Parts: sequence; C-alpha cells; structure tokens
Amino acid sequence: MDKQEVIAINPEEGAVGTTPLATSPAKPTGSLAGNLAWRAVTDWSAQIVSWASLLVVVRVLAPSDFGLVAMSGAFYSFLRLAGEFGIPITIMTLRDMTEDEIAQLHSVAVMLGVAAFLLGCLCAWPVSLFFKTPRLMPVVIVSCLSLIPLSLRSVPEGVMSKQLRFKPISWFNAIRDMVAAITTVSLALLGFSYWALVAGNLLSVTLRAVLILFACRQPFAWPKFAAVKRPLLFSWHVLVSVFAWSSYNTLDNVTVGRMLGQASLGFYGMAWTLANMPLEKVVSLVTTIIPSYLAKVQKEPAALRGYLHTLTEALALATFPATIGLALVARELIPLALGHKWDSMIVPLEVLCLYTAFRSIEALLPKLLTAVGNARFVMWVELSALVIMPASFYVGSHWGISGVAIAWLAYPLATVPLYWKALKTIQMSLWEYVTSVRPALDGSIAMAIAVSLLKWKLPTLQPALFRLVIEMVAGAIVYVGTVLLLHRERAMSFFQIAKRMRKPKAS
Repeated sequence: MDKQEVIAINPEEGAVGTTPLATSPAKPTGSLAGNLAWRAVTDWSAQIVSWASLLVVVRVLAPSDFGLVAMSGAFYSFLRLAGEFGIPITIMTLRDMTEDEIAQLHSVAVMLGVAAFLLGCLCAWPVSLFFKTPRLMPVVIVSCLSLIPLSLRSVPEGVMSKQLRFKPISWFNAIRDMVAAITTVSLALLGFSYWALVAGNLLSVTLRAVLILFACRQPFAWPKFAAVKRPLLFSWHVLVSVFAWSSYNTLDNVTVGRMLGQASLGFYGMAWTLANMPLEKVVSLVTTIIPSYLAKVQKEPAALRGYLHTLTEALALATFPATIGLALVARELIPLALGHKWDSMIVPLEVLCLYTAFRSIEALLPKLLTAVGNARFVMWVELSALVIMPASFYVGSHWGISGVAIAWLAYPLATVPLYWKALKTIQMSLWEYVTSVRPALDGSIAMAIAVSLLKWKLPTLQPALFRLVIEMVAGAIVYVGTVLLLHRERAMSFFQIAKRMRKPKAS
C-alpha cells in the first residue's frame, strides 16, 4: 500500500485520454514516473534474489511440501484480510480523517489482528481435518503468528502511503523479499522441508512490520463508535470486496487440495506462482502506488481517463509479452528450469498465463472505482464473482488441475460490470479503452505466430536449451518489431517515460 504526491494531468478534454504521463507538462506527473522507478529498482533487485532462491528451493523440496503450505495459505489469507479490515486503503482514500480517528483505527486494527490470530489457533485442527492432513495443524498456528505484526503495521503503513513516503516502503519491501529468500533457502538446504517456507514468510513479515513501526510511530486511542463509524463502514465495503476476491483466488487451491490431493495442489500452486509473477512484480508496482493519485483527482473525469488509458497501455505492453511468452515456451522451459518432476504443471501454466494477461489490465478498475468512492459497487461485483468462480472450479476439477486452470477463463465474464461502471464514471468510450490495449495485443499476436512457426520448423533433435533460446529471442524480436512498426509513436512515448524514470530525482 504505497501512495504519492499530488498529480495534475492536463484536465482539458482530448489531451488526457491519449497523452502518456511523461509527455504531460505538469511536474507532479514526473513524480509518478520517478516513484515508480524507485519502486521498480528495489522490487526487481529483490526479485532477482527471490527467483534465484525459488529455483534452488523447488529442486530441494517436494511438490507435496509446497502443497502443504498452500493448504495453510488458503486459510491464512482469509484471516489476514479480516485482521487488516481494509484499514490502510481507508486511510488513503478518506483524506479528511483526523489524527484522533486514525489513532482510534490503530487500536481497532491491533484488536482485529489479535482476534484473527486466536481464531486461527482455534480453527487449525478443523482445517487439518478438512484437508485430511494432520501435519497441517502446527503449520496453520505458526503461520498465523504473523497476523499480529501485520495488524501493528496496518495503520502506520496506511499513513506512510497517504504521506507519499514511497522510498522507505520500497526499501522495506526489498529487505522483506531478500530475508525471505535467504531464510527459506538456508532452512531448505538444512533439511527443514516445508518449515523452510513457513519460517521464511514469518520472519520476513515480522521484520517488515518492525521497520514500518520505527519509520512511522502512530499513537493509540480508545475507539469510539461515533468517531470511527464512517471510516469503518468504508473499510467494511473494502474488506468484503477484497475478501470475496481473495476467496475465489484461494478457492481454486482449496478445490484442488480437497478434490485432487496434496501433490496435485503442489503442481497447481507452482503453476499459479509462475503465471502470476508478472502481476506480482509489474502490476502490483502500479496498483500499490496509483490509488493515491486517483484519490486526489477523484472528481476530475478527464484526469482519471488519462491515468486509465496510459497505465492500461503501459501494463499491457509490459505484461502481455511476459505472460503470453511464458505460455508459448512453457514446454521447453519447465523441464530445463525445474526438472521433469514438474511436467504435470505445464498445461495449467499455459492456461493460467492467458488469465494473468487479462488480469494485468483489469486490476486497475477496482482501484479506480474505490478511489472515487464506489467501494460498495466493487463489493457487489466481487461477491457475484464469488458465486461464478468457485462453481467453475468445482466443475473444472473433474478434468484435473488443467480443468481448474481452464475455469479461470470464465473470469472476464464476472468483470463486465466493473468495465461498465468504470468507463461510465470517467466518461470514457469502450473504443478509447480498446485502443490502449492495441499495441500490446498486436505485438503478442505476431509473437505467438512467430514462436508457433518456430516450434513447427525447428528439428526436435535439437537440444531443448537451444530451441528455448531461439524461441525466446525470436519472440522478443517479433514483439518489439511489431509494436514499433504499427504503433511507433506510442512506443516512443513510453520510451521517453523509461528515460525519465532512470532519473527520478530530476522529475
């Protein structure tokens, strides 16, 4: 949850919808690019360490170890949402809250965190019975310990986001990821099996919470219902929408674990992790920063259109080649990178990559609607998806983990109301939105055709590594070449953004 300083996109009609951030004359817009650059540098530096550690851990641990931790995570994610209660987002969005109200919310957050931990301890045994895995009970209890430091940092992190203090938050995220990677690898090599994953997460969460508490010390105040009623109501809408979203994002794991077993969940969970890497480190880079900008211009449809158009175009250009490209080369990449014991995850990975490509651009819509005060509408849309998606997972499970992955292709249907409301709210036409995706879509189609032709023409006797490298290089060249050929002006605009982001302090 990171936010930044005031932005001022040109509010005039016509200039906003198609002008990228770097070309706007307003100085605060440059600040967005600079802060994104700072966050990108720290996040991706830590991610290199995380990816390297993942390659080690997947070769040391068994798929069943990952499946066991995924079972615990399916339950833990719900408790984490209940403990946070949407409070950080509320602090950022409701910009007129007093210091006393924030102090009262701080107390409420800690109470909720402690309550969530106790509930986790009480439910650990029933959860282990549900998954028919006795070893799961202590894993759930230890994992839930992190709910307490999470509750302590909830309000301070929301305040830091509202104050636009991105640099320290970026550093804290990098430290968290590196500590998790080092701890997990060390314990895995020492033979701690699935406890390596549990301990790595617990230590990293606790360390990040301590760093935030030192950076932003917030007082406590005894909560009074009359004073916190409005922010808590808004928090409730945020909580329910995020809870519903997290539910159907977790229920695929629950379905696989319950219907297909621990080993299958290990394969599926790894496919999900790899497919969502572009979302985790590219999309989250934007969605954790942009809400504060959207909240500051929540009554300016022209500025909101500018943000949605530019950021959708940028995210598509960054994530489409990564997600679709991963799907295209998965059959060569997985045996080489992870070993043949992970071959069962290839088909689910290919399908999930298509879902994540769509999700990468759709993820902006709930942020936009919440920032302009439509959290209640987002809540009802997510609740409807909570009906559609679990039913799809159950039906898909009859065809194994590939069927559960295919069920995610029903997700675009659930997002139709979000598109309708968002485009209507900011007075943006559907065609204008589609044009923001065209450069990445055209490049991805050309890339898919080129790589498919190579797979057909390259001799199968060639080493797998050789074929993988040729496919990746050719796909990248075709993607970039197509974008430059058909959308050169737009591509050069984003190249200028990249140049500016290399010098964030000058923004």
